Amino acid sequence: MSLKYAVLAALLEGEASGYELSKVFDVSLANFWPATPQQLYRELERLAQDGLVEARTVPQERRPTKRMFTLTEAGRTQLAAFAAQPPKRPTAVRDELLIKIQAMDGGDPEVTRALVEERGGWARGKLDRYQRVRERLLDGRSEEEYLRTADRIGPYLTLMAGIAFEEENLRWCERVLGVLKQRIPLG
Repeated sequence: MSLKYAVLAALLEGEASGYELSKVFDVSLANFWPATPQQLYRELERLAQDGLVEARTVPQERRPTKRMFTLTEAGRTQLAAFAAQPPKRPTAVRDELLIKIQAMDGGDPEVTRALVEERGGWARGKLDRYQRVRERLLDGRSEEEYLRTADRIGPYLTLMAGIAFEEENLRWCERVLGVLKQRIPLG
């Protein structure tokens, strides 16, 4: 899959500038499809050239003119066709830390411990951020009510996947740290 469909999906939320879109990616899509702001701006330009998004300029006082992007009907049609296709291949994990863990027996276990603690900290931070987004989306409603009545549930369902992923990261980190604690001699 290309960044194209992630951008089109993000624009289902409504009109957005490149900057606003990068914030949407940071909060909701980055847990499964990360992109830098530069990648997003390049993709928005391609999508506009292809007629899948429409751009308009908005003059601002004391700030540069900004461009606002919206989905076109052609963009919605392509996104719907993409969403109806099965994924081309199953998810593959590429995680540098896991390679380091695989190789840890030849190195310093204290370094490994520190790396796993750092990963746990990142997971906790992301989980906290995702929980804030969840509360904002629910806006006082129960999850069941939200899923039954909200106009769009896709962002919430993907957020649930991000929360589950980070919860599992934390469980794994705690398990690894427990194993390391048993194996590292207390000095």
